[in-house]
Amino acid sequence: MNLHEYQGKELLSSFGVRIQRGIVAQNADEAVEAAKKLTEDTGTGWHVIKAQVHAGGRGKGGGVKLAKNLDEVKSIAGQIIGMDLVTPQTSAEGKRVHQVLVAEDVYYPGETETSEFYMSVLLNRANGRNMIMYSTEGGMDIETVAEETPHLIFTEEIDPATGILPFQARKVAFNLGLSGLAFKEMTKFVTSLYKAYVESDSSLFEINPVLKTSDNKIMAVDAKVTLDANALYRHKDLAELRDLREESPIEVEAGALGLNYVDLDGNVGCMVNGAGLAMATMDLIKQAGGEPANFLDVGGTADAARVEAAFRIILKDPEVKAILINIFGGIVRCDRVAQGVVDAYKNMGDAINVPIIVRLQGTNADIAKELIDSSGLDVMSATEFQEAADKVQAVLA
Repeated sequence: MNLHEYQGKELLSSFGVRIQRGIVAQNADEAVEAAKKLTEDTGTGWHVIKAQVHAGGRGKGGGVKLAKNLDEVKSIAGQIIGMDLVTPQTSAEGKRVHQVLVAEDVYYPGETETSEFYMSVLLNRANGRNMIMYSTEGGMDIETVAEETPHLIFTEEIDPATGILPFQARKVAFNLGLSGLAFKEMTKFVTSLYKAYVESDSSLFEINPVLKTSDNKIMAVDAKVTLDANALYRHKDLAELRDLREESPIEVEAGALGLNYVDLDGNVGCMVNGAGLAMATMDLIKQAGGEPANFLDVGGTADAARVEAAFRIILKDPEVKAILINIFGGIVRCDRVAQGVVDAYKNMGDAINVPIIVRLQGTNADIAKELIDSSGLDVMSATEFQEAADKVQAVLA
């Protein structure tokens, strides 16, 4: 689950990480009031207006701008709120901006002794350890740094049995070329950042940039935080931070129905039980000359109601030209799934207007095939993978 920048910063601050202070605003008038409050609290005269969407590269799309007075705060906030922000990490249509973060300007006029760093905490899946990745090249896309100057990217792996040790935090500060007060500040920053990552059950913390100010303070100027959705039952307060406006409406609806669904750009809908089989089915569609329109795992309780719900979700995509149902009956019986397909088809009537290929293997597969074949419905049954692929290819031709 992704957090907005302002939410990520609040989380970091609760663990003692110094942040660029800011106040979220839903409209231009609120932005002005937020700017006034920040001026009272911090003394800042300039403010940074940041679009709050779940996408990086906001500045490149015009979603981050500097306001030098209250009139500019109102004008810029009014321009950004409501815009469809297009960044390198959004679709061509962009993402609608519903709110902005009005933040203090931490780059003081005329200041030349600042430094920007990159820092992230994530899981190294190769060895099962958390890892701090950092670089002196903050403010840039880390992908560009990795490609052009890979020697400027450092990593520090953390033993889960001990957590981050003091010498590791000092090593990070040393590799970033810091000394004196900035060195001490960075060691505290790194230690607190890692603690926040672990105790919030996150899967990614990315701070770009981490700023060293002219008075040697270390702070997070940005914050990209991704929480592990599987651990949210331990963090009810964090679960409440979910912004459904930032997610695909179809995926949200599918989640509410208990379906594991991911929307894709394709023309063949998939309905499968089990993530591994779903991935194999997507490969099968590609080999047959089609493109998967979704990832959909109906789980082990594929009864008529669940199958009908899955049908309705898939058919919300106007690009779907066929549906492939691929079920392996281990726990769930194939005949039960087949009956679910038949019942759902009859309930939905004319709503199903694309060819359907059903492959059922496993427990009672022979009974399931007979149910499908004798239903009188426009449903094609298949037994083998290749047979299903051939039928997908035929309906797309």
